[in-house]
Amino acid sequence: MIKFFLMVNKQGQTRLSRYYEHVEINKRTMLEADVIKSCLSRSKDQCSFVEYKDFKLVYRQYAALFIVVGINETQNEMAVYELIHNFVEVLDKYFSRV
Repeated sequence: MIKFFLMVNKQGQTRLSRYYEHVEINKRTMLEADVIKSCLSRSKDQCSFVEYKDFKLVYRQYAALFIVVGINETQNEMAVYELIHNFVEVLDKYFSRV
């Protein structure tokens, strides 16, 4: 199950966030800051799957935009990785030049 979906730029600013489980506002900012820091600090040679507390992070970088998805430990990481790619392709077709 997907817990949250984030779109973040390289400066660490959240551009879009969607939560699928209730998280209090003050905890959201702390969670986002920690998640963004852990994903942005990784090099391109490292894996796009990160163990984080009681769930996993799957992220993908497109130019200056990072898309991060938080999932349960039982979820398939490769399926979510492909979901991110399909989401970006749909945005690209709809808006042309995402």
